Amino acid sequence: MAERATYLGPRIRRLRRDLGLTQADMASDLEISPSYVALIERNQRPVTAEILLRLARAYKIDLSTFHEGVGPDMAARVQAVLRDPLLADIEFGALEVADIAHSFPGFAEALLRLHTAYKEEQFALADRRQDLDQDGTPSAGDPVAAIRSFLAARRNCFPVLDAASERLAARITEGGGLVAYLRQHHSLRMRRMPADVMAGSVRRLDWHRKDLLLDETLDIEAQNFQMAQQLAYLEFADQIDTAVEEGKFENDNARRLAHRSLAAYCAAAVLMPYAAFAKAVETTRYDIERLARQFGTSFEQTAHRLTTLQKPGQERVPFFFIRVDTAGNVSKRLNSGTFPFARHGGGCPLWTVHQVFKTPGQVVTQWLELPEGQRYFSIARTVHSGGGAFGAPGVERAIALVCEADQAYRLVYTRAHPPAKAEAATPIGIACRICHRVACTARSEPPIGRQLLPDNYRRTEAPFGFSDA
Repeated sequence: MAERATYLGPRIRRLRRDLGLTQADMASDLEISPSYVALIERNQRPVTAEILLRLARAYKIDLSTFHEGVGPDMAARVQAVLRDPLLADIEFGALEVADIAHSFPGFAEALLRLHTAYKEEQFALADRRQDLDQDGTPSAGDPVAAIRSFLAARRNCFPVLDAASERLAARITEGGGLVAYLRQHHSLRMRRMPADVMAGSVRRLDWHRKDLLLDETLDIEAQNFQMAQQLAYLEFADQIDTAVEEGKFENDNARRLAHRSLAAYCAAAVLMPYAAFAKAVETTRYDIERLARQFGTSFEQTAHRLTTLQKPGQERVPFFFIRVDTAGNVSKRLNSGTFPFARHGGGCPLWTVHQVFKTPGQVVTQWLELPEGQRYFSIARTVHSGGGAFGAPGVERAIALVCEADQAYRLVYTRAHPPAKAEAATPIGIACRICHRVACTARSEPPIGRQLLPDNYRRTEAPFGFSDA
């Protein structure tokens, strides 16, 4: 098979300018004509192996520098951007994308940055109504909304942190586990302490005594997570700071929340390394309980990790994740897919995530249909945190994972709820205020823009009757 020509024009031009050379200077050093250098820099001539060797000899450079940031990973990232619905009517060939990523890496990186900024702006606009005070005036920046936009714009996936965490996980395994690694590499002793000694903390780093103290009521999954998160703070400070800076947050609270979120992301990536976990999810067909046992993690930790598997070129099913309490308050919301509850709160009572408190610990599946006709598959279950001792307070919450209906066949859960039943999907809405299902008996408030009918002579089964106007 003929070898594909290599075009490195922009990189050759950048190298020449970095060295302060003219095209004539470089031509002389490489023993070629200035016009040939100009053709190479305009990608009108490929760079041959001989030219690469001359470059290496003349300027004492490592040839691998010409390939940093290119290849299948960059091409996959560009391809993911080009799948944005905004560009759905434009066709891009695989070779075109590969050429852009390989021959114009600077342009490709600029495209990726612009797309990330665009997504963040879209999410910020969607959140603007939530950022208004009761009198309609803008409130101070909401750090939680800022973090949700930051994560959603990146599909809750940070490949650089995944790669660093994967390397750390390998070192931990070689070193004999988390406790041994902390002692060997950070001179820290892990100690489990009574709750009264911890004084309201579940983890505390005592540098003076070289102790990492953990609340003894934590279960083993929570203990491992806390140790992994502490290691993330110790070893990934620079990488986390760089990722946080990309968010351009408006206040310290948002920056601190982002830092904590990314440290938790690293902890999950250490306990469930990307490559091994991505392979296991396919083997188990996304069986959360089975995956949790395999990696020694909790149901919630495992479900959360499933939302992060969007590394370009190694994507898995994109999930939306939500966690609510018995009052319906949302305490965590992550999105690597298209489920619109990610921006609007998810308060529809017809969705089983609000009903699983009746069947604690049991996985409940459901096909969902939104007013516009989009269909999804939902997995919901209660999770428990806290407790661990008699009289210790615990918290019961419900979590749900949702994927698009056309991806649901990949999940083990559709065995009990096969795709054929998608035709009988539960009709739900994003939120009552923007749901126009007029016959919904579970409605709590009328939708925006509909005129209410008086009930002097007629009372509908639904809480509100609407004019056809």
